[in-house]
Amino acid sequence: MKKIISICFLLIGSKLVFFAQPTLKEAPIGFDQVRPGIAKGKIDTITYESKTVGTMRKALLYTPPGYDKKNKYPVFYLLHGIGGDEKEWLKGANPQVILDNLYAESKIEPMLVVMPNGRAMKDDRAVGNIFDKDKVEAFARFENDLLNDLIPFIEKTYPTLTDKDHRAIAGLSMGGGQSLNFGLGHLDKFSWVGGFSSAPNTKLPQELVPDPEAAKTKLKLLWISCGDSDGLLSFSKRTHDYLFQHDVPHVYYLEPGVHDFKVWKNGLYMFSQFLFKPVDATSFTSYTVLGSPATSNVRNAKFPQILPDNRVVFKLKAPDAQKVQIDLGKKYDLIKDTSGYWNVTTEVITRGFHYYSLLIDGLAVADPASESYYGMGRMASGIEIPDKEGDFYALKNVPHGDLRLKKYFSKASNTWREMYVYTPPGYDQSNDKYPVLYILHGGGEDQRGWATQGKTDLILDNLIADLKAKPMLVAMLDGNMGGPGGIAGFGENQLRAFENELKNGAIPFVENTFRVKTNASDRALAGLSLGGLQTLYAGLKNIDQFAYLGVFSSGWFANNPTLSDPQYDYMKQNASMINERLKTFWISMGGKEDIAHANCKMMMSKFDEIGIKYVYSEYPGGHAWPVWRHDLYMFSQTLFK
Repeated sequence: MKKIISICFLLIGSKLVFFAQPTLKEAPIGFDQVRPGIAKGKIDTITYESKTVGTMRKALLYTPPGYDKKNKYPVFYLLHGIGGDEKEWLKGANPQVILDNLYAESKIEPMLVVMPNGRAMKDDRAVGNIFDKDKVEAFARFENDLLNDLIPFIEKTYPTLTDKDHRAIAGLSMGGGQSLNFGLGHLDKFSWVGGFSSAPNTKLPQELVPDPEAAKTKLKLLWISCGDSDGLLSFSKRTHDYLFQHDVPHVYYLEPGVHDFKVWKNGLYMFSQFLFKPVDATSFTSYTVLGSPATSNVRNAKFPQILPDNRVVFKLKAPDAQKVQIDLGKKYDLIKDTSGYWNVTTEVITRGFHYYSLLIDGLAVADPASESYYGMGRMASGIEIPDKEGDFYALKNVPHGDLRLKKYFSKASNTWREMYVYTPPGYDQSNDKYPVLYILHGGGEDQRGWATQGKTDLILDNLIADLKAKPMLVAMLDGNMGGPGGIAGFGENQLRAFENELKNGAIPFVENTFRVKTNASDRALAGLSLGGLQTLYAGLKNIDQFAYLGVFSSGWFANNPTLSDPQYDYMKQNASMINERLKTFWISMGGKEDIAHANCKMMMSKFDEIGIKYVYSEYPGGHAWPVWRHDLYMFSQTLFK
């Protein structure tokens, strides 16, 4: 196999629909250089009375080329960082040059730009220890100075439009935090809000946007940008994550860079082009240079990256390879550039977890930049695409249980086997006995599926913390019993072998090793896909041992009566007992796109005919882990009550 040097992933925006918005994703070369022969704006120092501070204060004012007092202009308030003052933008970025060049290209609207001193105190110079408590507090105090002193002065002294739709605020670092805090805190004052590399003074997202619906209706633009190597990136990302979770339209713009004016100048260049003109919020996800590293990346790996619209660019350095593909369910051919990198941009990738492989000259290999998972009958790479509905499996500040790997010798199969066991928070400190959910993976997976891909521990931690589920153990079993795989593995011999392992191997081990209850009313069995068939077979024939059954994305084959008909005959003969003993018989599907949907519908029609009672749940997403995580989330709330 050819040597693989590095692997990179990047997401690119989808097809754009513009009104009067910019077409570039970043500033071109020369955007910040003085151009001869174009009209120039003007920067003046202004002085205003601050009743908040009790003194006269200074700010810089940019008036655009052709400024005419007979016209009225919108106003953009541009704030500095903790180490600067009203001149920081002028010294570090020459914003008038950037704006003049944009005017010359007809890319921005005529506007006034006010650069104030955001340190609202009498001695507002950036001298001494700029992190002194009183100086830091002065940045928060500037909110009153801005709203009650500076804005009224500007609107009284200069020809301005005074409604919120003609007022914008943005800033860098500490000023980025101020802009988000003040702008989002006063949606009646600002319709355009931006934070460039926002600092730790940025309020928590739930404080910034306590009412997402109000933000959706009142904001024209919310802009969050940062350099990908900026040590303060986490503050921008947490804001973005919250906005994403609550469907608040915004631009989340990442670019190569650190905490410096290279990034902030580009932020000004991009942000200013949106202001005071019609915008198409559906295109916001397209404005970025880089994406966020996937949560499924190995430690410190920047790639793969996920951008807001969930398209992925694969970039692989393999200069000696003849053909490179990515297999993400659909195969994509990569194109080699002159530096030996192979590149391709995928279509939009759906939410949740996806297996993928690299195909290097026909050989399928795992991506060394990503975590690997046992799926597809082998170790494969996996990528986690953000899911707005995935809060139930997010890592939260709640009590956490333990995920334990246990090896045991099974007398049923005469082999050493392995399972993962989730114990709830407080298990080791308690003498209580707990109910148990035995849960099974799908074909091509093993006991690691629910422990890693399934995020079982996080789902149960959150449910138990919210008092939505009883504290329980979850035993994640290996359902592979040897013999042929694939469809052949669905034969009754394999199902019977698993039933034997469950009853005489796994359950005795759990009950001899952990403090658990042993009544049928304290046991549940569930599984996905192939594990769903195992649940149907072993669960319905052993209702004296299980009071709860969960069948996720599965169903007896409509085209295999040799296997299914005996199961229906058994259920018909024992329908009354099944209905009486099962407290919950849960069946769920991933919508019509689930490959098991037709079989499941046919099976449920048989159940209706026989008179078997069940609860049906459908969650769109197909035959995939986002669906099965949701199945576990819903099913576990019905157990042991």
